[in-house]
Amino acid sequence: MSTLVKTHFAGPSYLNGFFGKDLLNEFNTPAFSGSVPAVNVIESKEGFRIEVAAPGLQKSDFKLNLEKNQLTISAQKEQKEEDTNEKYTRKEFKYSSFQRTFTLPNSVDGDKIEASYSEGILSVALPKREEAKEKPARAIEVA
Repeated sequence: MSTLVKTHFAGPSYLNGFFGKDLLNEFNTPAFSGSVPAVNVIESKEGFRIEVAAPGLQKSDFKLNLEKNQLTISAQKEQKEEDTNEKYTRKEFKYSSFQRTFTLPNSVDGDKIEASYSEGILSVALPKREEAKEKPARAIEVA
């Protein structure tokens, strides 16, 4: 099952509990240009995976925090540009950041969450607890 999550949720009701409390901060001031990256959420038998499209960042720009069942993904990047010649020095600073918080279902094993960043995509693996994984069908004999 593959689901693309947007900032409004018009999907199945079971996704509302997982993503219904999506919090995001976006600022638009002269020194800041912020935007919220696109997010994909994929569910498998083993767990969930959140993919965040965030090109141009480094691994060190990201912070992930898990508190209770709230996973917060944030990034901040500061860019400095300086041009100096005999008559003047020009400095420009640009800050960009985003933050998204997801309410995780109780089926996610918070101790085993892992994240990686490659080719502009932050991938967060959210494995399910063993007791929450779907078990194969089995026949039960009547004694």
